[in-house]
Amino acid sequence: MTAASEARWIVPEEFEEAAELLVDRMTNVRLELIDGQIRSKVVPDPEHGRIIEWLTRICLQSRPELWLYPEQGLQVQTYRRGRARPDGVLAESGALLGRGEWADPEGAVLLTLEVTSYDGDTNARDRVEKPGAYAQAGIPVYLLIDRDTCEVRVHSEPDGVRYESVRVVPFGKSVTLPDPVGITLDTEPLKDWVR
Repeated sequence: MTAASEARWIVPEEFEEAAELLVDRMTNVRLELIDGQIRSKVVPDPEHGRIIEWLTRICLQSRPELWLYPEQGLQVQTYRRGRARPDGVLAESGALLGRGEWADPEGAVLLTLEVTSYDGDTNARDRVEKPGAYAQAGIPVYLLIDRDTCEVRVHSEPDGVRYESVRVVPFGKSVTLPDPVGITLDTEPLKDWVR
């Protein structure tokens, strides 16, 4: 029997138990369950946090009824039932109350945000796996702020498997986040928060 055939998918309940046990011991990573596999994210650097602050301010100014929830756990994917902890989740203020640590995004989440980290897993996690997971969960918009390529990627029109529309703009240009978000971002400041 090969190592590949010995691998098995972890179910969400096992993941949640393991993540709870490890959270006290691991202060520099966050755990997620994507495609039945445990993934880790490094704790964000200060520029990463500044980008989230920047977007939070824009959202509050443009749509004060919304809030960008940092690090809110979400149930994602219909197949293999995943658990993701996006850098930000945009929803109406109070919309996630009572939904628990791993909230069902249906009917509440308008957008998920990821800001790339400077680690080896960024490509697989943020550019490949997360768009599919968020599209399967029916989240209308996935915003990826890619500090490696200095681009903003706006994924929209989820079809239950993937996003049918992806708009890519370089830092410095404006981009409008499609409905139901309807906010325009001037991405010029992002140039200051990359290595």
